[in-house]
Amino acid sequence: MSTVVSPRATLDDLMQVDGKAELINGRIVRIMPSGFLPGRVARRITRSLEDFVASGGHGEPIADNVGYAFDPPLPSGRQTLSPDSSFYTGPLPTNLMRFIDGCPVFAVEVRSEHDYGPKPDLEYAEKRADYFAAGTLVVWDVDPVAETVTVYTTTAPTTPTVFHRGDTADAEPAVTGWCLSVDAIFA
Repeated sequence: MSTVVSPRATLDDLMQVDGKAELINGRIVRIMPSGFLPGRVARRITRSLEDFVASGGHGEPIADNVGYAFDPPLPSGRQTLSPDSSFYTGPLPTNLMRFIDGCPVFAVEVRSEHDYGPKPDLEYAEKRADYFAAGTLVVWDVDPVAETVTVYTTTAPTTPTVFHRGDTADAEPAVTGWCLSVDAIFA
């Protein structure tokens, strides 16, 4: 009996994929497009970060579908992350058509319709651990159904702060001086 071993996918292979995907353990993992509400939420967060930079903040707001690459891969085997919104302060790639080498200081993951329940919760926790292993300082887990922003930090990765309507969420210490009303996210 023989076994056919598929070659491990590379970052170049991932660049050829139509649509959103990530590279994990040499496998290309496709990510389902989000619906209208998660997309609107991510866009509002990115727009607020853009306004922050326009008023004097330093960094690069990054919209959905931009990939961050790690070589060598993270300890989990993950080689890329593609947050729904993020903030980056490092050097931009020489070829701006390629992935960003490294990690965002702030990453936002917005839950979509099928991102609820024990399995998705575990996947979100694993992804947060990967963000922190890469060097990300703050990760938001945004829930459009509950209208909450759960903020995790690298210094307290398992004890989040949950922000509700009427609250103002921040991304300290990743994006110093920036904050966003939860009401503005879900208006």
